[in-house]
Amino acid sequence: MKSKYFDTTVNHANGLLNGVNPLLGEIFKTSPITQETPSTPFLKSNVGESVDVINLRGIHQIYKTHKSENVLFNNFNFDIKDVENEGQFIGLLGKSGCGKSTILRYIAGLQEPTGGEVFIYGKKKTENDRIPMIFQQYTSFPWKSVIENVALPLLVKNINKREAFDKAEEMIKIVGLSGHEDKWARIPLLSGGQLQRVAIARSLIANPQILLLDEPFSGLDIKNKAELQNILLNLFYNPNMDVTFILVTHDIREAVYLANKLYIMKTEPAEIYREYTINLGRRTKETKYMTLYNDYVKQIDNDFNSLI
Repeated sequence: MKSKYFDTTVNHANGLLNGVNPLLGEIFKTSPITQETPSTPFLKSNVGESVDVINLRGIHQIYKTHKSENVLFNNFNFDIKDVENEGQFIGLLGKSGCGKSTILRYIAGLQEPTGGEVFIYGKKKTENDRIPMIFQQYTSFPWKSVIENVALPLLVKNINKREAFDKAEEMIKIVGLSGHEDKWARIPLLSGGQLQRVAIARSLIANPQILLLDEPFSGLDIKNKAELQNILLNLFYNPNMDVTFILVTHDIREAVYLANKLYIMKTEPAEIYREYTINLGRRTKETKYMTLYNDYVKQIDNDFNSLI
């Protein structure tokens, strides 16, 4: 089948929610694009070495008004390490105002702490470093088509339009949006779930090392939420990808299903209250019916409610 955008052959994706999509290997394996224009300047260590992905050191966050000061973080430290041959899917839980989304904004470069430092793969983060982030609100450019939105990260890196659109078309297949390439990326032409698929495809097309997720599925119906959760898991399990996912959510069942490392945060000031390693093996649709899965949910729900 020829691409309707350019005269190149592309592979087709089958079984999107039933195992690792074979098309992913074609997109995320080493290519001239990733060699010449890496998605981030951060370098990982050789296989076998322990690697810090994220380090927050001595973080202070104070919000001042003309009458008072609100201290969110007071000498807050937080580390996320890379796990060899496993990868990391981090979940952050906590009541509103505990600083979960603020942590993502620090990592993404959208906010600077009042004090302290942020390190990415051992390198101090600068204002020029950007990590992709998917929000609860829809962030597609409504005046652009789906394929234009997805291709945008490659186009701004000066990848030629033909190659950028070919890769965008492949990513669109992976997230289940084939046939919607030419639609404007806005409601009502696309549903909320479809717009989040556009955001996932756009965030991953440049093969980043870290993807931030700030309650991306909270506004979706049960069916769309489940489908998008499984898309993320397919990406996470793909052997040609090595992305650390960091998810902020209020949904305990979602956090247990997706994450292999989970943290509950408390407030006044914000700190890590509980840390869990979730040993459920490879997640499938049947995982949510497992006794062990529900045991994790019950334990974490009890700990979470003890803070309220």
